Amino acid sequence: MFDQTFYALVALVIFLGIVFYAGAHKKAGAALDNRANLIAKELADAKKLRMDAEKLLADYKQKRVDAEKEAANIIAQAKTDAVTYAEEARKKLTETIARRTKQAEQKIAQAEAAATKDVRSIATDLAVNAATKLIAEQKSGAKLIAESIAAVKSRLN
Repeated sequence: MFDQTFYALVALVIFLGIVFYAGAHKKAGAALDNRANLIAKELADAKKLRMDAEKLLADYKQKRVDAEKEAANIIAQAKTDAVTYAEEARKKLTETIARRTKQAEQKIAQAEAAATKDVRSIATDLAVNAATKLIAEQKSGAKLIAESIAAVKSRLN
């Protein structure tokens, strides 16, 4: 009439009764509640960490965008500075060329003035020498003329 299954069932019911009487279900419930609270806390921590990570990612993205903008500004400023420097260099080069051209023209003018002065000096020296020779020749020519006039007078008289 009573087989092994029946006795196993009775033993199970007695065991469960003792377990419930001893309060194991409360301890198991408390353990499960503690585990659930621990899991909820870990989930909250994970959410907090995720939010922190997302915030950090957003900060780094913003920093990257700011760095790219700053790099673009630096590049634009460098281009502007390069253009300005090139313009200044061209202006200085133009001024230097103009100054050197003016200096060369002044040197040429000085050389021309010196050459003109030298030519005038040489011409003056030549003119003085020529005048001296002419005057000397004229004196001897005047003497000849005077002699010729005297000879003509004597023949005419």
